[in-house]
Amino acid sequence: LFLSVCAVGIGGTFQYGYNVSIINAPTQHIHSFLNETWNSRYQKKLSIDLLTFLWSVIASIFSLGGLCGALVGGSMAIRLGRKGALLMNNIIAILASILMGISFPTGKFELLIVGRFLIGINSGIGLCVQPLYLGEVAPKHLRGGMAMGSSIFLTGGILTGQIIGLRELLGGETYWPLLLSSSCFPAFAQLAFLPWFPESPRYLLIDRGDELSCVKALKRFHGSLHYQMEMEDIQRECFALSGEKAKKPWQLFTDRGVRWQLITVIVMTMGQQLSGINAIYFYTTYIFKQAGISAEKIPYVTLGTGACECLTALTCGLLIDHVGRRFLIIGGYLLMTLWSIVLTFSLTYQELHSWVPYVSMTCIFAFILSFGLGPGGITNTLTAELFIQSSRPAAYMIGGTISWISFFTIGMLFPFIVNGLKQYCFLVFLVECALVAVFIFIVIPETKNKSFLEIKKEFHKLNFGRNV
Repeated sequence: LFLSVCAVGIGGTFQYGYNVSIINAPTQHIHSFLNETWNSRYQKKLSIDLLTFLWSVIASIFSLGGLCGALVGGSMAIRLGRKGALLMNNIIAILASILMGISFPTGKFELLIVGRFLIGINSGIGLCVQPLYLGEVAPKHLRGGMAMGSSIFLTGGILTGQIIGLRELLGGETYWPLLLSSSCFPAFAQLAFLPWFPESPRYLLIDRGDELSCVKALKRFHGSLHYQMEMEDIQRECFALSGEKAKKPWQLFTDRGVRWQLITVIVMTMGQQLSGINAIYFYTTYIFKQAGISAEKIPYVTLGTGACECLTALTCGLLIDHVGRRFLIIGGYLLMTLWSIVLTFSLTYQELHSWVPYVSMTCIFAFILSFGLGPGGITNTLTAELFIQSSRPAAYMIGGTISWISFFTIGMLFPFIVNGLKQYCFLVFLVECALVAVFIFIVIPETKNKSFLEIKKEFHKLNFGRNV
């Protein structure tokens, strides 16, 4: 089970974290490449506005690709299986790496744009299918910890990207094309290791009706002496579905039986993206400068934020099956609300005392810790748990779509929000965090150690009224 998390994660959410992270290091080198390419083609200098536009396209087309990946990820998981979809997804990553790698020697920045779009598709599919696979292969007493593998590999990808992107490694002027094409290595690693692991047992029995393969897979994952309990749980769910086929995303919107589960996923996903975590990273460089850290050393200090996220994902993975999902996610949002208040004050009075920037630095790390322990890790876990087999792929497609649209929207609007409100932008985020915490407290039951059918029963009264 542990090795399956590693095999699935290395080419799944790791790719998302890695490719979000590595684009920051070569920004100036890509600007130079765009200027040189334009000059050699048209014998005139690239205007500042057009340069900004081209760079914005290169940076933001990743999220457009992610949206496309989220829209097809669920369908791929149904047609090819969870494992088959992940394996096929690596072909997209390898093609993207080749295009980004040859963009500089060929002098075609268009290849860089296409490559970023394709790696976005890869990330969108990975974010959809990986938690689906992990949620289905895990026994219920380990489901939270295994599902946290998605967040652990995502944050591990961010940290790895920050390290590889240092100018002493691949972040220098000479090696940046290699940096952008290095995402092929996780893809090759998954192609080498994942075929040794079975398909999701739930998919084999419920979707394919292949009981023999299901039993074989369960024996591999749980051992020949302990697989019966999981088999009985899958058979109960299969019987409850009584041959019901996997649903399309639009069918969930008209299904009263999953109404509040769907509302919950939408609220949690939007809450995660709009929580202010992007604002924290935006202010990081400014706050570090105010604290007296030189510009040359800031990339190394920024590694602390990546390490902080990785540490919290690991901690959340250890705690989730002991303290429960509700406690961690509500606590995370409430702590983020608190740090938003403190950070607003510290940024307002940044110039007043020499020690205030250090309060701001502390708040940054505390906010990241709170995000990682709560919404950063639990959101994907709960998406897997709130739906039964026939609805789960469609739920991940909807959740992924909402996530990528929110990610793109906040990326477009965020500079205007910050320019307009300055440090008071955190007041907007603290209201959002507080409201999401209240919603979760009222609506979401604890899902720890419960089967998917038991969780569905918990939502029955909400969906159909108290008298049903």
